Amino acid sequence: MRCHRNRRFSLKINPPISETGRALWAARLFLPVKTLISPRSIQGQALAWRRAGTRVVLVPTMGALHAGHVALIRRARKLAGDGAVVVSIYVNPAQFNDAGDLRRYPRPLAADKRLCRAEGVDMVFNPRTLYADDASVMVEETAVSRGMEGTARPGHFRGVATVVVKLFNLVLPDVAVFGEKDFQQSALIQRVVRDLNLPVRVVVASTVREPDGLACSSRNELLTLNERKRADVLWQTIRLARRSVRDGDLHGLRYRLKRLIEKQPDTRVDYMEFFDEHTLRSVLPGKGVRLALAVYVGKTRLIDNGRL
Repeated sequence: MRCHRNRRFSLKINPPISETGRALWAARLFLPVKTLISPRSIQGQALAWRRAGTRVVLVPTMGALHAGHVALIRRARKLAGDGAVVVSIYVNPAQFNDAGDLRRYPRPLAADKRLCRAEGVDMVFNPRTLYADDASVMVEETAVSRGMEGTARPGHFRGVATVVVKLFNLVLPDVAVFGEKDFQQSALIQRVVRDLNLPVRVVVASTVREPDGLACSSRNELLTLNERKRADVLWQTIRLARRSVRDGDLHGLRYRLKRLIEKQPDTRVDYMEFFDEHTLRSVLPGKGVRLALAVYVGKTRLIDNGRL
């Protein structure tokens, strides 16, 4: 499955047996996807679902949906059964520490809604804003958010934690589905749910990749053709690290990995971190350790990770 947004994704949903289930299934396929834009309206719908005993599964996104998001939506549908799948589409300004990055972020809302309809999504939540003009309360985690993205993008995880708690409060999901590509973010959300006693189950789905190994990402749309050809170096780097660990060839590994990346034109490492996937603490490379990368290809910053 390719990551491009213009690909026609095939729908593989078997009709339910029950009469009610068949009616819901038909509605998901043939009616326009319902979209709510105000926090009050989505919360009202969420409360109605809760009163009816409807299982709700949330897929939080910033839009520019691709094959990775489709995999999350399909996982959500399996988890929801005859319940409701909600996709939130909100480019959260609080998690951007670069105003230019926020401006450049793709926003193909019409295409996103068509994809959601094709995938049988029950509700799209596309708020104009989730913050009051004088908002003064934020959610900040102080352990998992250290290092890697937390260091490279100050304030990023505070914005992520805050918007996810807001979405949980509004949508009232039983389950929320996130992607493994954003490994540190998923760990952060799991910690927030644990420490704030939020009644939400967090499910982390595997990364979806292009045939050359590049992880699906909305930011891939910002790459030029030549940059896209070079971007598979992230996956090449993870594979080289795996082979080196398997063969016990660890001498100068970090240098060799960085050299593999930066020998590509206009490509540089933002960070490269070997870490324990349970504690997220930095460790020496070895079997079972996870490697995280943030790499600039041209002006576009891409991230990826993989277990060694």
